[in-house]
Amino acid sequence: SEMCIRDRPPMQPLPRWLFAPFTLGVAVLAVPLIGLLLSADWAALPSLLTSARALDALRLSLITCCISTVIVLLVGVPLALVLARSEAWWCTVVRTLVTVPMVLPPVVAGLALLTTFGRRGLLGRALEIIGIQVGFTTVAVVMAQTFVALPFLVTALEGALRTQGAEYDAVSASLGASPSRTLWRVTLPLMWPAIASGTALSFARALGEFGATLTFAGSLQGVTRTLPLEIYLLREQDADTAIALSVVLIALALLIVCVAGRENTWRVGRQ
Repeated sequence: SEMCIRDRPPMQPLPRWLFAPFTLGVAVLAVPLIGLLLSADWAALPSLLTSARALDALRLSLITCCISTVIVLLVGVPLALVLARSEAWWCTVVRTLVTVPMVLPPVVAGLALLTTFGRRGLLGRALEIIGIQVGFTTVAVVMAQTFVALPFLVTALEGALRTQGAEYDAVSASLGASPSRTLWRVTLPLMWPAIASGTALSFARALGEFGATLTFAGSLQGVTRTLPLEIYLLREQDADTAIALSVVLIALALLIVCVAGRENTWRVGRQ
């Protein structure tokens, strides 16, 4: 890989005028975040974050996001593998279906889940008969987070699989390895950076989910009220606590983005 890097042509200088819109773009993204950080009462931050409401919201968000991320991994990796390796006509339909949650307004996603799995929903009525209630429970939070986060892993991993190609898989098969052995010993290890990056992005999307959760799961403290919902409710009642929780979300988002960026840098360095 070092030889490949040395063989690359040197970067050409950019036109100087590009740095004007570049600076404007950085300002558009950075100024609101800096403004929020400057508004935080850092001295009172520990006491604000240890309130019962804040701890309940933080605990619920982390637990549900971890569960939904595991589900995204278990479902999303096979989904991405099939889409990347199959040329069947229905893959286009499935690929479109995977993309839809990324462009849907979150409240529409929540309404779709509610009309399907709610008490009076298409499948919710049957579940209600056997004593299973999904809507306005912690399970609903996990379902909403999974629905909106799954496309991020699938699209990231499918793109990496298509870029990587199937040459290594073909070599493994020519040496007598079974499809399952090739998957576990060749394909997945090569795709680990993309899987890690997609997982981090999916976790971040689940952590910030608001509209679908509010519509499908409601806002019950300790049951369905995640961190974004708590911030929304506190923005007028207790602005200091809302800002403190926002700082926590920003810190978590920065950590996740750094992890994803580190994996992408490592992947590029190996190529």
